[in-house]
Amino acid sequence: MNFFTHLGRYILMLRSMFTKPENHKMYWKEFMHQCVEIGIGALPIVIIISLFLGAVTTVQTAYQLVSPLVPQTTIAQIVRDSVILELSPTVVSIVLAGVVGSKIASELGNMQITEQIDAQEIMGINTRSYLILPKITAALVVIPCLIVLSAVLAIWGGRTAGSMSGIIATDIFDIGLRFNFTPYNVFFALSKAYTFAFIVSSVPAYYGYHVKGGALEIGRASTKAVVVSCILILLADYVLAALLL
Repeated sequence: MNFFTHLGRYILMLRSMFTKPENHKMYWKEFMHQCVEIGIGALPIVIIISLFLGAVTTVQTAYQLVSPLVPQTTIAQIVRDSVILELSPTVVSIVLAGVVGSKIASELGNMQITEQIDAQEIMGINTRSYLILPKITAALVVIPCLIVLSAVLAIWGGRTAGSMSGIIATDIFDIGLRFNFTPYNVFFALSKAYTFAFIVSSVPAYYGYHVKGGALEIGRASTKAVVVSCILILLADYVLAALLL
């Protein structure tokens, strides 16, 4: 199956999610369930990665800025901008593509293999709307929140690591953190967050929904969904940077 066939089926899946909406109570219940699954399930790994991401960025930035002419507050500025512009949105989204994306693809793939989706179609349920739309909307709500939390924790982790290692005092770090701050960077980070959230949820849903075969194909679909999601995240990262910066 070539690229354009996949693209056509992907667009058809997204369009058909809105053609026949289901009961709002069912949507709300499934939406809240997916928010808990995506948010709580991915929270520990996001916290761990963010703290060490900020700590490593602070240490490496201090290692490279060896000139006495460069003020120490520059370390905090570089950590702040690196975390907000690139590290938290992109790294966390790639991790979530593996954690959340594989879960979505395997869940829908298992339902497809066991003919649960066919049974719901026979009962007149729009399965794309009932099964896929809550996952995408939940991801669009939860994943940007996780990325914002990641940025805060990464900056705090960098501040703590700098203080504990004696690289930079906390008061100097705070001064650099506030110096020359550009609010547009937050808008850019949120633009990336929502774009990546859509990719992380919709691409694995496509591969999981269209699985054919057995358990082996579910594993292959999950792997392919994660790989394609990561590639699209990196491609979207470049496109958004070229357009918005």
